[in-house]
Amino acid sequence: MRYEIVGDTLPAVICQLEEEEGMITERGSMCWMSPNMEMRTTSGGGLGKAFGRMFAGEAMFQNLYTAQGGPGMIAFASSFPGSIRCYDVTPQEPLIVQKSGFLASEMGVELSVHFRKRFSAGFFGGEGFIMQKISGSGKVFVEIDGHAVEYNLREGQSIIVDTGNLAVMSASCTMDVVPVRGAKNIIFGGEGLFNTIVTGPGKVVLQTMPVSTLASSIAPHVSGGN
Repeated sequence: MRYEIVGDTLPAVICQLEEEEGMITERGSMCWMSPNMEMRTTSGGGLGKAFGRMFAGEAMFQNLYTAQGGPGMIAFASSFPGSIRCYDVTPQEPLIVQKSGFLASEMGVELSVHFRKRFSAGFFGGEGFIMQKISGSGKVFVEIDGHAVEYNLREGQSIIVDTGNLAVMSASCTMDVVPVRGAKNIIFGGEGLFNTIVTGPGKVVLQTMPVSTLASSIAPHVSGGN
């Protein structure tokens, strides 16, 4: 499979497939394709995995597109202004991705729900409570809200992140949620009550404009019809 990511703020990925090669997507994000691409809807491993994907913010069923009778072409578009990143997933190096971050992948990739290990982290982590685990083997395309900023953390090295800004991290990283210190900081700081700490080793990809942040920013201007 060969691919090209096109566009700036509203990107798409165009995939060139050999005969019998396939791509998986879960949100109806296909935007154009060659006539010989055949679509089949599947539960992607049974109802258990289907319900797990639903909790992770994806559809219960997957669409599998396969090139029939020769090479084929298919394109998938981002659902929010930002960027698309491609990652190579292996059985030894799975990824943890933000809720609804999965765009499309090769057929050897599997998607499942990922819960934070500590209950407190999940309870206070807001949209970061449930994330997606991408495993298996193959290329996966992930949506990033806004611009992507990448860090490679050493063993024991940490970074403090607002929960919504965490887009992707290596499964070797760990997460925890800590309260903001100081009553004045909590009341007047405007940064919420909790922060997420990601600790290496592994890769961390942050996003500059989470859709939740954008929604809260424009809400005061559209409420009440004024």
